[in-house]
Order: sequence, then C-alpha cells, then structure tokens
Amino acid sequence: MESFATRKRFDSARGPIRSHGRTSLSLEAPIRRVLIYRLGSLGDTVVALPCFHLIARTFPNAERFLLTNFPVNAKAPASAAVLGDSGLIQGYMRYTVGTRRIGELLRLVWEIRRFKPDLLVYLMDLRPESYIRRYRMFFRLAGVRKIVGMPGAEDLQRRFDPATGRYEPEAFRLGRLIGELGDVKAGELANWSLQLTAAERQAAIAALGALSESRLIVCGPGTKMQAKDWGQDNWRALLARLHAEYPEHGLALVGGQEDAEISEYAAQEWTGRKVNLCGRIAPRETAAVLEHADVFLGPDSGPMHLAASVGVPCAIAFSAHGLPGVWFPTGQQHQIVYHQPECFNCGLETCIVMEKKCMRSITVDEMEQAVGRILKRPALAQY
Repeated sequence: MESFATRKRFDSARGPIRSHGRTSLSLEAPIRRVLIYRLGSLGDTVVALPCFHLIARTFPNAERFLLTNFPVNAKAPASAAVLGDSGLIQGYMRYTVGTRRIGELLRLVWEIRRFKPDLLVYLMDLRPESYIRRYRMFFRLAGVRKIVGMPGAEDLQRRFDPATGRYEPEAFRLGRLIGELGDVKAGELANWSLQLTAAERQAAIAALGALSESRLIVCGPGTKMQAKDWGQDNWRALLARLHAEYPEHGLALVGGQEDAEISEYAAQEWTGRKVNLCGRIAPRETAAVLEHADVFLGPDSGPMHLAASVGVPCAIAFSAHGLPGVWFPTGQQHQIVYHQPECFNCGLETCIVMEKKCMRSITVDEMEQAVGRILKRPALAQY
C-alpha cells in the first residue's frame, strides 16, 4: 500500500538522531521500562499510532506500558480495543480522569513507583500551562526522572497554516513534541498500522459473508456527541441515493451496539446486499472490515480514524466543534465537508443555541458529490 503524501508543513518531528539511529536520550542510560501517558477513546488512540510506532522502534526491547483512562466498570481501557495484540504496548495502568481523591492519587503514585519507568512519554492533548506544571510535579513525585513530550510555553497554541486554512493535525503535533526520540513520520501509512492479525481479518470476512467478495461502501452514521450528529434522515437520504447510483456496491454498517438503531434506520431504503455489524464485532475487526471498503461514510468518529488508518478514503460530514484540520482523518485521499460558521471551534458536546448550524448546513447533495469524487476516481474504476 502506498504511503500518504507527506505533509511537509507540519511533519517536522525530527529529533537529534545520533549514530546507529539512536537518540541522545537512549545513549544516556539503558531504557528498560517506558510509561506512555495518553487518555481518550478509540479515535484518540488511533491518532497516536505513529507515536506508538516510533516509541516501539526506538525502544524495541523496553517494557512499554500505557497510562490511560478505563471506562466505568471496565476491566480494560478503550485503547486496548485499538492496540490489541499489535505488540506496540505490553500493558496498561488505570487513570481516573479528573480525580482529586488522595487515596486514588497515592495508589497511582505507588503503582508508577513499582513499575520504575526509566522514561515517561507524554502524549496528552493541549492543556493550560497550569495543568502541565501539575502533571510534571505529579510524575516527579511518582519517581519519574526523564520525561519526553511535555510542551513548553511556545507549544500551548495550535499551529496554523494560512496557505491551507488548516491547523496542525493532532498526530503531527504529538510527533513534533517527542521529536527527540526520532522522526515520527506521521505522513507514512505504515506508521498508522494496527498490525491486524490473520484471525482478525478472518473474523471480518466471516462477518461480511458474501459481501467480502464485492465492492463495498461502509457507513458509520452514529456518534456519541450531539454536536457531531448529522441526523438519521440525512444519512437515510444519502444511502438511498448512493444505492441507486452505485447498485454494484454492497453496504456494511459499523459502530457500537448503541449505533445499531440509527444504522438500521439509515439503511432502510438500501434494498440490495447489506449487513449491520454495529455491536457485533470488535474495533480491530471493524478495521479489518474497512480494509474491504472503497469508501467510508460518517461523521467525525472513531470508525473514521480506523478507516483512515487502513488507507480507506473517507467522505465525512464534519462538525465545526473543533478547529479545521486538527482531527481530520489522516491522508490526502479524503473528502471532508466542513462548514465554518462564526461559532466554529465552540468545543460544545451539545449545541442548543446555534442548533448545530455547522452540521445543519451540510446538504445531502454535498455528501453525495463527496462520495462521487472518491468512487469515480480512475484507480477505483479499475477495481
């Protein structure tokens, strides 16, 4: 599979690599245990994949643990569903987001001290300077002496490219901050690999059934965030049009169990071959299903990032909840419909006052044309 076009404006995470490909950090002392700090859900984990790959390349013999949040009452974090048996991470530590409970903090300090990390790699989203100071103090208390990736004052604002009107992608920002470990190469598809197993790919084929042998459109219309919801009637109208225009394609619907109902509704007028896989397969198996797709359709979501990580072009109805470019799917092959009203970058999870102006302004026609620009490309015409 060909690599993504390198985004030279932002892919500048080149650190001081020394002889034999090792960094100055690795030359100081042996790094036997690495603790990586990254919170978030499926999408947050996927966009950090190039960093996980870089850490594994730089410290291939080190024990690599991820300090992350676990869903309530869950035995494993969301990141484990993404990283699986990839070998990028060997274990996890539980972090309770926002906790101020002394007992919980002391438990975590003790657990980190027991692990005795030689290095902490900080892979967090943008936080105020006061938070950065607090994190640094906490990890020092936990016995961590070497930290890579904590931003300085000059890194507390997102970088903007006036030539494109886009902001630095999150994956490139993270890679730049840990540049002393080496070149993250976030512009290359190989560094987004989930390293799917043969069993996961076989599970995907079994889930698709006969659809695994046909051209395929995959749609994931669900989202947990009201501000990113394009609306079930829009998805239904779009899929009806696409079925009429591309009758040779089958349809697979993906997402969590909570997305099964909206997916079923959206696909009601698709009378051809289809399968609703919401809640039936794991995230990594979903990625394996997406490997069969000509295109993925959806909002800004975890499945969108999974699709991009396996090189599948995406047509996305993208909310202006955030800055343009930061969370767009990686790669140049996508069609992003992003409208930028005066209230863009609101950060709201629920939009009431403006009634989701950014999403309401995206039309079914726009999304149909976006899909067409992908499916009618010469490369796909020879499929």
